[in-house]
Amino acid sequence: MPNMPEKHLHLVSFDIPWPANYGGVIDVFYKMKALAENGIKVHLHCFEYGRKHAKQLEEYCYSVDYYKRDISKKHLFRSIPYIVSSRNSEQLIEKLLADDYPILLEGLHTTLILEDDRFRDRKIVVRAHNIEHEYYLNLAKAESAIFKKYYFYNEATKLKRYESVLEHASHIIAISKKDADYFAENFQHVSFIPAFHPHKEVTCLTGLGKYALYHGNLSVAENFTAAKYLATEVFNDLKRPLIIAGLNPPAQLVQLIESLPNVDLVANPSDQELLELIQEAHINISITFQATGLKLKLLNTLYNGRFCLVNDKMLSGSALDELCILANDAASMKKQVRVLFRRAFPGREIKRRSEKLQALYHNDQNIDLLIELIS
Repeated sequence: MPNMPEKHLHLVSFDIPWPANYGGVIDVFYKMKALAENGIKVHLHCFEYGRKHAKQLEEYCYSVDYYKRDISKKHLFRSIPYIVSSRNSEQLIEKLLADDYPILLEGLHTTLILEDDRFRDRKIVVRAHNIEHEYYLNLAKAESAIFKKYYFYNEATKLKRYESVLEHASHIIAISKKDADYFAENFQHVSFIPAFHPHKEVTCLTGLGKYALYHGNLSVAENFTAAKYLATEVFNDLKRPLIIAGLNPPAQLVQLIESLPNVDLVANPSDQELLELIQEAHINISITFQATGLKLKLLNTLYNGRFCLVNDKMLSGSALDELCILANDAASMKKQVRVLFRRAFPGREIKRRSEKLQALYHNDQNIDLLIELIS
């Protein structure tokens, strides 16, 4: 048999995707890993602004390049969104123009080259991680600090206007069905490919756990708001314990939790510690006040935890409704917590989860779809 030609791909990431410890970079890292394992020579380009260069990326990538993100305030006064303007690199453009390999842009953040005529005939696929203007509008609503609130509202307006740049993309890949429907109303060549993730099999424990768990990046206003809501509105008069775990909890949350007898905080757990917390919990609570993107922590709890209690915004576009217990207000959540703590988690639920998750969220089948689109 003749040798098959090598397939190369430029993958432009909004951040350094290692460690893969928050939503967006989890999708980037495990997508990149799956591409490499399927014979694609990945040329990774990362914008850096706080994370360290990662040797681990070289294990999967043909090449890895880093570009300083310019986070100076001058970008706040530009007409294009700050998240885009601050990721402008001539060095990156030169590298992308040095060959004619297809390009995968991660997030609207990295799409500035779509406005560049030199790329008009190039195959450029955009992975949409969110409907960004909706995401920023919700951040604005959740934010209490005046300057940040203004920034988020201003950015949402710019993002809505800038989004039309996606007309120049060869293809748009949405991360949720809801997002795919939105983009399909406005653009051609839209597909839905779920988030890539580290989970291979369902590892839930049966029986009873001793506590409920909420986890997330606690420095993000959306997650801080959810954690505070659960602590003060749901578990305020419940006898069952709640553990709140996650990255960089703000001082305000630390002080609040110290004052509550049945709520504990686990700050900055390692991946292994978080996995054990999820597996040992009786209920994993995943709530959000933003129906945007796909919440990867929902997948984490479904693959590894017992009962999964959610609100409808957490499920938005995930097609995972039947695997979760739904509650949309504090009274309903309290009721479900009381009911679920009286029930053992059954073995038959593991089989049901495995079948559903394998059908929708299996990396192997989803990478085949992606390779088809970028080829």
